[in-house]
Amino acid sequence: MPTRIFNCHDVKLVASERGSPESQPVLLLHGAGQTRHTWSSLAKTLSAKGYYVLSLDLRGHGDSDWSAKQDYSSDAFIHDIKCIVAELNQLPIIVGASLGGLMSLLAIGENSNQRLAKALVLVDITPNLDKTGKARIIQFMQSNDAGFANTDEAADSIAAYLPHRPRPKNSAGLLRNLRKHDDGRYYWHWDPAFFTGPNATHNDEDSRNVAAAKRVNVPTLLLRGQHSELVSEEAVKSLLAFIPGAEYVDISDAHHMIVGDNNDAFSTAVTQFIDAQQ
Repeated sequence: MPTRIFNCHDVKLVASERGSPESQPVLLLHGAGQTRHTWSSLAKTLSAKGYYVLSLDLRGHGDSDWSAKQDYSSDAFIHDIKCIVAELNQLPIIVGASLGGLMSLLAIGENSNQRLAKALVLVDITPNLDKTGKARIIQFMQSNDAGFANTDEAADSIAAYLPHRPRPKNSAGLLRNLRKHDDGRYYWHWDPAFFTGPNATHNDEDSRNVAAAKRVNVPTLLLRGQHSELVSEEAVKSLLAFIPGAEYVDISDAHHMIVGDNNDAFSTAVTQFIDAQQ
């Protein structure tokens, strides 16, 4: 699949692209610890409908650069989004999951005087997050700092963390999410400094997120996993109050990782919303 490179301040960002750059762009931003390959199915669906789809590896993730300054602050991610938007022929529709969604909300809300997007899709993310669920995610992401001997060990780790999801019989697909280091072991495809660096995004206060949400002025869709560990029903009500006119879809049989739990329902909801913006 073709890739497009964006040089944004201190990092080079890599995105997979589908479709013609002259068409309506859709920018897909994954969650913490994931890569652009998370969106493979949705990207294929949207490009088949004529959209120009960019699936980005966020800074410190996948094939994008790790920040030499270990800068994984919200401001750095927001700068990256603005950098990419500036390179596009027209305003994109942004679809962001978890980290990607929160950074998109901040970018759009804190820059409401300059349009950065035509519309916004938030995938299981709201300004106010469940503290216990957030801590569990961070614990999992930091729990395998010694790496894995092989992909089967990585698959076992995920299966223990997500017991509701069947463990894949073939773990080779995880190679897209792992890097093999010089010691021969496999490590997750993201920079550990994302958590340990001096400007870690996860240390941000909810108050900043709430203030940004109240200034979002583009059509917005919130998708929540029915069994989300991170987004409560109360948080959904708050977001809908922050962004009048925002739409909401609850995805059945899905946890926080909606794409992997119920991709068909997810893709249908996103596609219908994006089509309605044309």
